[in-house]
Amino acid sequence: MSTIRVLEEIVTNYGAGLNGSESNYTMKKPVSVSLDQKVLVKKLHPDAIIPSYAKPGDAGFDLFAVEDLVVMPGQTAIIKTGLAVAIPEGFEMQIRMRSGASLKTPLIVANAPGTVDSGYRGEVGIIVRNTHSTLPYTVHKGGRIAQGVIAPVVTAEFTEVDELPDSERGAGGFGSTGSN
Repeated sequence: MSTIRVLEEIVTNYGAGLNGSESNYTMKKPVSVSLDQKVLVKKLHPDAIIPSYAKPGDAGFDLFAVEDLVVMPGQTAIIKTGLAVAIPEGFEMQIRMRSGASLKTPLIVANAPGTVDSGYRGEVGIIVRNTHSTLPYTVHKGGRIAQGVIAPVVTAEFTEVDELPDSERGAGGFGSTGSN
């Protein structure tokens, strides 16, 4: 299924509709679009764990560490998954911290969300940073450390121009709309 077709399906069949006032949105149907194509997964390590969704309807699937790793305070490191994937063309895999790991550990995904492009065939790694100032953090083999989300990718054509059209916001940014 093409990216455009998936987006059309979301808007047509699963989109948000107004219910009463403009600030009260309700969903027409639960949002869940299945791909006609499968995500192919190759184990690069015998102990790698194939990703899985914990519960029906979950947006994210669990990604597991394939080896123990100590991340020192302030250090950025790559947690190996032992997996390579083939994401369908027109999609990406976004990598995010699991909410529980974000709450209970000093680790963050350093490039959140990380992106695995459809053409990449190397090992999926999770780039993390230990935000604690003094304590190392140990990632244990088999631990659920992050989650992946398969998302459509919209591409654009870039055209160089001498002038951009005016807009209400103009060049204002980085707090230009106020502090509250």
